[in-house]
Amino acid sequence: MNDQDNRRRVVIIGGGFAGLFAARALQRAHVRVTLLDRAEHHLFQPLLYQCATGILSEGKIAAPLRAILRKNQNVEFVLAEVTGIDADRRQVLATRPGGKAIEFGYDYLIVAAGVEQSYFGHDDFATYAPGMKTIEDALVIRRRVFGAFEMAESATDPAERRRWLTFALVGAGPTGVELAGQIRELATKTLRTEYRHIKPEEARVLLFDGGAAPLAPFGPKLSAKASATLDKLGVEQHMHSIATQIDFTGLSVRAQDGTETHYDAATVLWTAGVAAPSVAAAIAQATGAKQDRAGRIEVGPDLSIPGHAEILVTGDVMSLNKLPGVAEVAMQTGLYAGRRIRHELRGEVYNKPFRYYDLGSAAYLSRGRAVVSVGKLQFAGFPGWVVWLFIHIGFLTGYRNRIGAVFSWWFAFTRDLRRERTYTTKQVGIMGDVYDEPPPSASAPAGGEQAG
Repeated sequence: MNDQDNRRRVVIIGGGFAGLFAARALQRAHVRVTLLDRAEHHLFQPLLYQCATGILSEGKIAAPLRAILRKNQNVEFVLAEVTGIDADRRQVLATRPGGKAIEFGYDYLIVAAGVEQSYFGHDDFATYAPGMKTIEDALVIRRRVFGAFEMAESATDPAERRRWLTFALVGAGPTGVELAGQIRELATKTLRTEYRHIKPEEARVLLFDGGAAPLAPFGPKLSAKASATLDKLGVEQHMHSIATQIDFTGLSVRAQDGTETHYDAATVLWTAGVAAPSVAAAIAQATGAKQDRAGRIEVGPDLSIPGHAEILVTGDVMSLNKLPGVAEVAMQTGLYAGRRIRHELRGEVYNKPFRYYDLGSAAYLSRGRAVVSVGKLQFAGFPGWVVWLFIHIGFLTGYRNRIGAVFSWWFAFTRDLRRERTYTTKQVGIMGDVYDEPPPSASAPAGGEQAG
């Protein structure tokens, strides 16, 4: 952007639904918008489980942010990881790929950083039980799930084979329920005739949760229907169960009566709990904002941090009136933040508080079966699946992704074909994270001469 540009500066942290909708709301405003994200794409997280189980490719649930924003002439996208802010100087502190520090000045700041996986204080579980919040997570799970069947096929010891064919999931929310159903469907339909030494349909899928029933936020009626559907699929439900230990052998679980049981499982997946990213704590410390138990930033009715009217917090990283961390909340808070800034730039007083309009919740269980709650309306089974289908087609970003998803679903639902099953057996790249400083061997020696 031109340094002589006298337009007000708006910085948006995060390219998820909240950040994207805020940028769109500012499209025709007389401002300079800088959108920062550590990934180059906008991701539709609710369909990550379908990427992990071979129905959809990563390209169908993600779209490049530069392509999405190409017509927004007042918006610049910068690939960077935000590490904190200087509230007094109104500067956003970030790191570019390669580890170089960079700063961005702002007149308004929209925080839309989302959330990350929480292991409830047991971060060591992450090594053995990946979560599912990013494309990288989905591809790791794809490798582990499909790889487990390959390992079982080559195993000669019956106990080892059973261990490879046992999948344990911790967390019976929408992600856990959807992933559990898909693994069973994968085993009983897609892979059933492809192996010579194992019967994939004998794969066990264990679902653990500390609550009383799966999908509890959907209400007792839909929760019971979801539980019955999971039973029919062959998912073994273990409610009132808390994971106490996870390692390469499987997991140990404590039941309601205090007894602990160990389950041999080669594949353990974590689908329970979310927490605000570290940048939320940095912003809270810089502004004096309060945080809830999950680390989300508490805001006022206008989404601003008390004492900092120029900082608006949106989406999953926001804590307000116990609103759920769903796409609809992110979209609506992003639009509100953009509209509020747009009004204030015109010199108008914008006292309208944020009001959330609940558009409902949906969870896919298996082909032709889903549960949907929209206000007082509740759908289950095939009607729920049809509603789920239209909701997710509408929420996908871009017509190409929508059409591609429909074709992929057609083959998966009518012919049991999952075309997106490719996974790598080698590590790609030399660094675990592009925001880390490169290793010494990757840098030229002093004096600019090449090593011989």
